[in-house]
Amino acid sequence: MRKNFKMLAKTLYGMEELLADELRQLGASAVETGTRNVTFEGDTGFMYKANLCCRTAIKILKPITAFNVFNEDDLYRKIYDLRWEEHMDENGSLAVDATVFSKQFTHSQFVSLKTKDAIVDRFRDKTGTRPDVDLDHPSLRINIHIDRNICTVSLDSSGASLHKRGYKTETTLAPINEVLAAGMIMLSGWTGQCDFMDPMCGSGTILAEAAMIACNIPPNLNRDEFGFETWPDFDPDLYEVIENAALKKIKDFHFKIYGFDKDAIAVKKAKQNIKNANLQEFIEIRTRDFFESEKESNRQLHLVFNPPYDERLSVSDIFEFYANIGNTLKRGYPGSNAWMITSNMEALKNVGLRPSKKIKLYNGKLESRFVRYELYEGSRKAKKNI
Repeated sequence: MRKNFKMLAKTLYGMEELLADELRQLGASAVETGTRNVTFEGDTGFMYKANLCCRTAIKILKPITAFNVFNEDDLYRKIYDLRWEEHMDENGSLAVDATVFSKQFTHSQFVSLKTKDAIVDRFRDKTGTRPDVDLDHPSLRINIHIDRNICTVSLDSSGASLHKRGYKTETTLAPINEVLAAGMIMLSGWTGQCDFMDPMCGSGTILAEAAMIACNIPPNLNRDEFGFETWPDFDPDLYEVIENAALKKIKDFHFKIYGFDKDAIAVKKAKQNIKNANLQEFIEIRTRDFFESEKESNRQLHLVFNPPYDERLSVSDIFEFYANIGNTLKRGYPGSNAWMITSNMEALKNVGLRPSKKIKLYNGKLESRFVRYELYEGSRKAKKNI
């Protein structure tokens, strides 16, 4: 029987409970939420599964040791003393990521450099050969976390951030992060129970994540590689078993997922991304101005979208733009739930609808609000009296 060990999954602010639920449903034990992270326990097969199947995880880290550090020489010596030859060989390559919350260590880049020096010096002293540094495709990616005097050393089983699903080869201005898009859809309560629409779809990220959620498709199925695939103990047969088991849980979807964008170039890019993800049978994308649209059927409709904030993507009159969002929703989309994210709190006031829910999130470094508008058939008062 494979032995369980402790792992840490990184996520975005506001996604911690979502990720904890995902991990529990996948079979993790000892699940505990932190700030932008969730700790849990599982075996090697579960580590593979978490990387493949978690929609709201950015990284899955495998801690290998923790110790007290008091200065840079102390850090160097304790990193040097670890048996790195168990995790890579002298002909491999490495990259080091560091996060520091400490009075003694104030620069994460310095900690990364000191860690790298200690590891390559150990290999050179023992074998006469030093491994290379490769920031893009290392055979081993190492994570150093220093909190006050406690240094935790982890192996990064994900490699590149898990938001890099592998399907998005075409991007538009101000694209939304795939993990954020998936988390927004999950926070909105949509699981595939009705029609879904993104009226400002850009490069198609929200639509792609919605389709994968509806069909229970593993979000990272299209990735080229995970970090653990270059580890000495990687078990490709076990990974194949995990992947095949996940593929067997894919389900049918009986509603409609569609999106608009008034920019024909964006629509072309979105269609390419959807094709890359093999999701074109589930998603329809058209060149259309949302402000000139209306609901296409009497069925329940769920909207999730990421309008311009007038930050990375500018709008000539942002207040009028948000007023048009509200007018279009009121006029054309009765019987719908509309969710949108924005960092422009002043523009949000111009929507002219009272949000029934507000959730604080971050889009990159921008503090944002993810808001819900319930759009009733007829008046809200009439709805309450039914």
